[in-house]
Amino acid sequence: MKIVSERPQIIVCATPWSMVGQPSPRREWKMPRQLLEMKKEGFDGVCAFISPEMATEARKLGLVLMSGFDCGDLAVARAKLESQRALGVRFINIQLLDHDTPPAKAAKMAVKLIALSRRLGLSVHIEVHRDTATETPEKFTEINDRYTRETGEVMPVTWDHSHFAVSKHILPKDYSARLLLWPESIQHSQMFHLRPFNSQHCQVPVTNGKGKLTPEFVDYIGFVEDLFALWLEGPRPGNTLWTCPELGTTVGYNVSTNPPVWPDAVRCRKEILLAWERALGRVSTKKS
Repeated sequence: MKIVSERPQIIVCATPWSMVGQPSPRREWKMPRQLLEMKKEGFDGVCAFISPEMATEARKLGLVLMSGFDCGDLAVARAKLESQRALGVRFINIQLLDHDTPPAKAAKMAVKLIALSRRLGLSVHIEVHRDTATETPEKFTEINDRYTRETGEVMPVTWDHSHFAVSKHILPKDYSARLLLWPESIQHSQMFHLRPFNSQHCQVPVTNGKGKLTPEFVDYIGFVEDLFALWLEGPRPGNTLWTCPELGTTVGYNVSTNPPVWPDAVRCRKEILLAWERALGRVSTKKS
């Protein structure tokens, strides 16, 4: 693949998951207000399974669409893919099968699903995620290798390194050394879910609730800069990277003593963009 020389673009989408109970549980924003707040805070788009109503409201605001869903059945997945395509979505994240699915079975599903998505003109990426077939580095590596042997291509992956970091209890000093072990896959993918993590927690606060970055987030954003630099050194597919600060409010991701999630997601976006600029500078200096 030819390396692109033009300035690459990063797209940062927000997820409504970060806005549950915002601004308060009794007065939670409805979907149109959620999208309006995303636009107000500078996000480029929305990351969710897109409904017709959401697509309409997002279009009014100039927000782009990034989708995703669980996949355990190809026929069900086809219907969902077609529904998202009809709404103008192209990039779709897939959480593949279950934690106890054998890698051989998962790889076969990935081959069929990605081939189907391409026939539909879509770009499906397989997410590395807890409670799916890719939940550990070992499972993912076998699935990824099987996919490449079957197709001769690099499997497109939605990279969310938080699950690998926690499953292996990786310390900050080792983030880049142990979480960037799949450079070809990272460089050939276009979707990153950027959830701040540390060795014990899949999601850590961005701030202390008073505007100051937490030490845990400072460690994390250093890793993100390395991740961006690695991607930028590759072929840059589409010359565009689609990202989401995947900060959640439910199913155990957010600890009750943490600051509110939505303001942290807003700050995370700003720090992601700063890390992107630093990575661009590093790669430019390296090539000059």
